[in-house]
Amino acid sequence: MKRLIIVLLLTVTIALNSFAQKKLTWHTDMDKAYEIATKENKPLLLFFTGSDWCGWCIKLQNEVLKTADFEKWAKDNVILVELDFPKRKALDKKLQIQNSQMQQMFQVRGYPSIHFAKPEKTVEGKKSLSKLGDTGYVRGGAKKWLEVANNIVNN
Repeated sequence: MKRLIIVLLLTVTIALNSFAQKKLTWHTDMDKAYEIATKENKPLLLFFTGSDWCGWCIKLQNEVLKTADFEKWAKDNVILVELDFPKRKALDKKLQIQNSQMQQMFQVRGYPSIHFAKPEKTVEGKKSLSKLGDTGYVRGGAKKWLEVANNIVNN
C-alpha cells in the first residue's frame, strides 16, 4: 500500500511538471519572436544551446528553464527564443543560417549562453536588437538564476 501511494505521488508530480512545461512557448523563428516582443513590449531571451550534446545546457534546462518559477517569470517578463546548434539532429537550412547569424551578432563563444535583447526599429524602419546583457549557467538553481536575469532585464 505504501509503495502504491509513493508511485502515485511520483506519477502525479511528473505529470504536473510535464503539464507546466507545455505552457511555455520557445520560438525558433526570430522574425516571429521579434514581432511578438515588439507587440508585447518585452525583451527577447535568446537561449543559445547545443540541445543534444551540451551537458551544461541540459543542466541549465533541468535546474532553471523547466521549473515553475522560471515559467511564471518568463510569461511576465520575456519572449523566449531557442537558438539551437545540435550535433545529432538536423535543423532546417534556413534555421541553421538564422542561428549562425545570431551567434555571430551576439559573439557567442560557448554554451549555454543566454542573451537578453530589446527589439527596436532603426530610423530607416529596419529591425534591430539592443543588447541588454547576458548570462549562462548560474549555480544555485532557479532562484539565483532569476536574480541575475532580473538585474539584466530591469536595468
